[in-house]
Amino acid sequence: MRRLIVLALLFGAMGLIEPLGRAGGAADALLTFGFLILAAYAAGELVARMRQPKIIGYLIAGVLAGPTVLGSVTVQAAETLAPVSGLAIALIAFLAGAELDIEEIRSRGSALLRLTVVELGIATVAIFATAMALRQWIPFLADADLQRAILFALLFSLIAVMHSPAIVMAILTETRASGPAARATLAVVLLSEVVVVLLFSLLLGLVQRLLPGTDAPSGGVGIIIWEIAGSVPIGAALGAGVALALRVVREDRFVFALLAAMLGQEVASLLHVEVLITLLVAGFVAVNAARDDGGAQLRHAMERAAAPVFVVFFALAGVAIDVPAAISLSLVVVPIVLVRTGALAVGVRFGARGLGLTDPQRTALWQGLVAQAGVAIGLVAIVAEAYPEVAGSMRALLLAIIAVNGILGPILFRRGLVSAGALGGGMVAPAVDPSTPPEAASGSSA
Repeated sequence: MRRLIVLALLFGAMGLIEPLGRAGGAADALLTFGFLILAAYAAGELVARMRQPKIIGYLIAGVLAGPTVLGSVTVQAAETLAPVSGLAIALIAFLAGAELDIEEIRSRGSALLRLTVVELGIATVAIFATAMALRQWIPFLADADLQRAILFALLFSLIAVMHSPAIVMAILTETRASGPAARATLAVVLLSEVVVVLLFSLLLGLVQRLLPGTDAPSGGVGIIIWEIAGSVPIGAALGAGVALALRVVREDRFVFALLAAMLGQEVASLLHVEVLITLLVAGFVAVNAARDDGGAQLRHAMERAAAPVFVVFFALAGVAIDVPAAISLSLVVVPIVLVRTGALAVGVRFGARGLGLTDPQRTALWQGLVAQAGVAIGLVAIVAEAYPEVAGSMRALLLAIIAVNGILGPILFRRGLVSAGALGGGMVAPAVDPSTPPEAASGSSA
């Protein structure tokens, strides 16, 4: 009850104070940033008392504070804080790559890739069939001829199937989960990002050949392919540089990781490569190429200071959700969510046979694939450059699906990890209070 009162007081105070900062965008954004951290943390603690993942509280706090509900966060402030969300994504990607073990990839890489392809294939086909069946209620398909409807439904299905490395990382960090199910889930969501982006690029090129008369995305499809292929060597080079620097960096390793993520973000932007893949590769190379235990110490420092990053990222993700639009699309959203969830369960059942997982572990794995975050919206932006007439309605539908899966997924994944006996195994260090300074959280090494 105390936390609920605190949360209500925060929203009430924000309603009184926020108008005072509207004269200057910087003041409004700074006030919003502080409010979001406090409100999301209080909401996270509240849902934790109900034995649910804290990130659900972070998302709900963002949704309630967003422009379409209580309006505590203005559209202008949310736009101003977009770079903060981008940096959080970069850090999460770097940490996700750092969690991958090279020996695990060597021993089970082919089996994990097969699982990824199978579950993505089955889920994409299922979503496509559902979208075509519900075509008359989906705005960007309803008025299109059959050929355009099929191609746009394929693009939509490939985006809608995407998973969320950020949510998986947040759950594993919060629960300190370990074991085959936890490691396999993390590996699959990371592999799926690369596979989906690559397939999306190829499919978009095909669609543009079959549907002439539209503008190509900036730089053409070749640039999109470069964004993926170029991410690997650039990320590897960045990771090697970080591994080399770890020989002399002995203190404030989280601050060092933050600077590395910022550098990677800027380099990826300048060279026009995919930020997520670049940082994933950089984190993987940095930890596995570092001498002695430098890489492990860097990973542990980031894990201990990860909680504030997750708070900010998921609170801002909640702010972006348009609740009225999601409700208006519920006739389409609910069937797609149910079909996607069932297809993931079937895909994992058939695709995970070579991994030696038990039934509870396979259940935890597919439940970890349910969650989604906002990475898919970046692909919609690429579609918007070529087909602006479909982008608005496709984005609205995807945001509604992401909102549902963003809440349903963490609940299912945590329950699956409990059933698989994977909690508390120490995969990562316990999260810290977001009010703890990163320097204190990361500690130092002799």
